[in-house]
Amino acid sequence: MEYRKSKKLPVIPLSKSLIIVAQIHSRDLAQYHPDKGLCNAHSWSSHGEWESCCYTSDHAKASCMWNKPKELTNYKYPGYEIACVGTETLSPKEALDNWKTSQAHNNVIINGDIWDSKWEAIGIGMHNGYATVWFGHYPDP
Repeated sequence: MEYRKSKKLPVIPLSKSLIIVAQIHSRDLAQYHPDKGLCNAHSWSSHGEWESCCYTSDHAKASCMWNKPKELTNYKYPGYEIACVGTETLSPKEALDNWKTSQAHNNVIINGDIWDSKWEAIGIGMHNGYATVWFGHYPDP
């Protein structure tokens, strides 16, 4: 939020639902590595009570990722994720610095480009070298 404040952007309220999704996804990535091969870090394994999917660079399975908050919590809206893969000791600062160097990820954080609608909810998860942040356009119910 300090980074957003430096850009004169409002604080995004924490969402219990999106925190749950972020934590589950970070653990899934770290334990089962569905982000290998053609699949990227927005992918979900088949080792949980959710729809698995291989998220590829063409975004063909985008809805599988966007629907995870509705699938896993009482948040009834789409969620949008940024993810970072690092070493097992990945810190929040390292993840943020990584996202800031990627225009696409940075735009999500600072409501740039196609992400110009206000964020009303955020959830963060980290586990063994994986960091995920989930954003929502609606407050947590």
